[in-house]
Parts: sequence; C-alpha cells; structure tokens
Amino acid sequence: MSAAIENLMNGLFLGGLYALFGLGLSLIFGVMRIANIAHGELAIAGALALFTLSSGWPFSPLLLMPLVCTGAFAFGWLLQTQLLNRVLSPDPMPALLVTFGLSVVMQNAMVGLYGANSRSIDLGAVKTANLTIAGQTIGWLPLGIFLLSLVLFGGLHLVLRKTRLGRAVRATSDDAETVALFAIRRHRIFAIAMAVSAACAALAGMLLASRSSITPFSGAERLLIAFEVIVIGGLGSIWASYLGGIALALVHVVGFYFDPASGLLFGHLLLLVFLLIRPQGLAGKVVTR
Repeated sequence: MSAAIENLMNGLFLGGLYALFGLGLSLIFGVMRIANIAHGELAIAGALALFTLSSGWPFSPLLLMPLVCTGAFAFGWLLQTQLLNRVLSPDPMPALLVTFGLSVVMQNAMVGLYGANSRSIDLGAVKTANLTIAGQTIGWLPLGIFLLSLVLFGGLHLVLRKTRLGRAVRATSDDAETVALFAIRRHRIFAIAMAVSAACAALAGMLLASRSSITPFSGAERLLIAFEVIVIGGLGSIWASYLGGIALALVHVVGFYFDPASGLLFGHLLLLVFLLIRPQGLAGKVVTR
C-alpha cells in the first residue's frame, strides 16, 4: 500500500511537468492546425539559457526563470510573425518542414555552444527540501511544479473563457477565415499563440533541468512526450493536456517500478492503445474549445 501511494504521488507530480510540455504544443495545434517539431528544442534552449544566466549572474535561478520565459515569448512571437506566417496555408506541410528545419538548426547550435555533456540547474536547498504528510515524504520541488502547472492551466483556461482575447483565439481556432470578416487579425492571434507556446515550452524545460539533467539532444524525447500527452488527452480542452500528462506520467512511474529498463515503453504502448481504441483521446472531442 505504501508503494502504491508513493507511485501515485510521484505520477501526479511528474504528470504536472508532462502536462506543461503538452500545453504549448496543444495550443499551437488547436489554433493553427500545425505541429511544431521544434517544440522540444525550444524547451531545451530555455533550460540552457537559464543555465547560462545563473552561471554568470549572482541571482537564484528561480528569479531568472521569468526573464527566460519573457525571452522565449519574444522569440515565439518573432518566429511566427517573421517566418511561419509566411508559409501558412491549407497545406500543413510547409510549416511542418520549416519547424523541422528550425529543430535541426537549434539542436546543432546548442551542441556547438554547450557541447554534448549533460547539465542540470542547481536550485540549492529547494531541490532537496521536503515535508512529510501522512507518513509520506514529499519534495518541495515536485510539489511546487505540480501546483505551478495547475495555476498555469487554470489561468490559461480563464483567459480563453473570460477575456476578449480568449474569445478571439477560440474563434480563430474554429474558423480562421471567417473571423477575418470581423476585423480579427488572425496572424496576430497566431503570433500570440506561438509566443505563449514558446514560453510554456521554455518553462517546462527549465523545470525539467531543475529536476534532472539534460543535453542538447534531449529535445526529441521531450517532443515525443508532448505528442503523447496531447494524443492521450485529446484536443477537447486545455485540461485534456493535463489529463494526458497525468495518465502518461502514472504509466511511466508504474512501468519504471516494475521494470526500470523498459519504463518508457509502457508509455508508448499506452499511446498505441489510445490510437487503436480511442483516437479522440480522453477529452472525446476533435478541436480545442
């Protein structure tokens, strides 16, 4: 029973991080119907940027995270306005190829700048601090990541539901051609969506590097997890990504418990099961609302 509770808690906490990886990719796919192949590299680039800043400045990495997220937001905006908006069309292949090329360029650039060695971000005492609840030891860092992901998902949900910008984003997601008749600049909405997606990816990468180690080659694995999260969760709502992240993380944790050498395999098998039995995912819908 103790092992079951521990695995459940670890799965929930890891699921919050997985959900953050899927959030940005789900937003982009829901609004523009394209898959950003460079999503994983954006996450790793954010982590390496924080590593560089924390090594050169006498500030805690926690204080520098908002600065990196702001830089990622700006990069996402420029990427969409200066590059992707030029190739968007009913055919998703041009945008897919552009993001694939960007992925290759970013990975090689990171290898050239940082080498292939693994790195992690030192948060000091925060990384090892813990508390005990009902006999279970809980780390402050994984608990904080879980709560932060809840806050971010809840905040984005409120923005999409309660604000004028959110209504414009949802309308653009439903019919980008029709919203142009109501003076909504769809390319500006696309830029906002990509900027938010890049900021979420960078944040997820920084939190990952705070929990474990990364290399410039880690982007492909993070992209795969993000895809699995949105496929398992579905595109019914942003909370679908959260459910998908929790489900995938629980399967990974339990899989590593029974077979440390093949833990990730069980996540891939879960993806295969959903594709065969319930391709619409847990949300049971096709488009983002």
